[in-house]
Amino acid sequence: METSAGSSEVLQTQSPWTPAEGGFKGWLTVAASFVVQGLVIGISLSYSVIYVELQRILEKDGVTETSYKTSLVGSLSLGTTFAFSILAGILNDLFSYRTTTIIGGCFCLVGMFSSSFLIHYVEALYFTYGIMFGIGAALCFNPSIAVLGLHFKKRIGLVCGIVSAGVSVFNFWLPPALEAMISAIGLDWTLRVVSFLMILIIVAAFTFNVPDGAKEEGNEGKKFELSKFLNKENWKRKKFVIWTICIPIAFFGYFVPFVHMVKFVNVNFPSEDGKIPLMCIGIASAIGRVTFGFFSDYDKINRVMLQQIALFSFGVLTMLLAAANAWVYIILITLGIGVFDGCFLSMMGPITFDLCGPKGASQAIGFVNGFSAFSVTLGPTIAGKLFEIYSSYTVPFLVAGAPLILGAFGLFAIMCVSKSKNSQVKNVA
Repeated sequence: METSAGSSEVLQTQSPWTPAEGGFKGWLTVAASFVVQGLVIGISLSYSVIYVELQRILEKDGVTETSYKTSLVGSLSLGTTFAFSILAGILNDLFSYRTTTIIGGCFCLVGMFSSSFLIHYVEALYFTYGIMFGIGAALCFNPSIAVLGLHFKKRIGLVCGIVSAGVSVFNFWLPPALEAMISAIGLDWTLRVVSFLMILIIVAAFTFNVPDGAKEEGNEGKKFELSKFLNKENWKRKKFVIWTICIPIAFFGYFVPFVHMVKFVNVNFPSEDGKIPLMCIGIASAIGRVTFGFFSDYDKINRVMLQQIALFSFGVLTMLLAAANAWVYIILITLGIGVFDGCFLSMMGPITFDLCGPKGASQAIGFVNGFSAFSVTLGPTIAGKLFEIYSSYTVPFLVAGAPLILGAFGLFAIMCVSKSKNSQVKNVA
């Protein structure tokens, strides 16, 4: 019988070793990854709070084009996080998940701490906050996913859902906490407090222990990759290549609602609080990540199809935002976006393990994120430019929904490959 996408896809000849399905070390790693992802991604997604205060400071200093320059700091950080995920995947294989995460934590700490002294010099923040912190976030985020495949197989969907929910949990309390700290101690000291939180990442990294059996196989792999650098086996898998093409396409529109939601509400519903739809997305996303992660572990559940449904629904709901003419519709739509955001993101790790196995997952995650860097940076920027042209979010949201739907349909190609006799793995779809 053909296995479903809910099962690991590594051939027995490739990896006789199998994960221990948790244990104390395994669940400790889950907790540590939860914190790591919550901090690095939660802070990036909470930049809107820092944005407002930084723009105020720059305007007071007489800086021109403050809106563009301030937004560029956050865009560089997010784009760099995605772009350097490729490097993170290679470093994981050359050294270890622990070492890569520790290096990343140090980059985050130094980048954020130095930024606290440069809030009046936006050009310097491009490097310290945008580049340094972004690189650190990439070096932390990638191993926090890849390491899970060394401890879990049958429950990989659930643990990936739990870990990715850390982003939603942290993104729920970080914005109000940052806002309160900025009001009480100023932006400079707030950034210093955030930099001290980066120490938690370094501490968490010490839990990224590689099981003995996996360590032996990993050492053999490293001898190969030290000379070759890249895991060429991943690129022999047609399903992975298709997936790596479709996901960056979808990401062109993915972050548009997140970036522009507050301004959209201010323009279309000026009497309402623009943070409420973002909170709806965050809460629903946390529930969606754990729920869909749990159900994806059942043998009959097709993970790629789940991700297709999530992308298609996300795209349709993004387009519906343009037509929503009542506040209740905005709430319902953003709750839906949150659920499907949770579904989509919770499938990223498990599908990677399905396609490339634990040994290939690190670089696989790195490349799919790295190839998405351009999309993640450019998509919201294009949406902003379209708003300037049309003075409305109708066109930007309609345009943003299109690549999400296109990416969803593109994933059908994986099902065609699964029927091929030359498929590198048993099944993915």
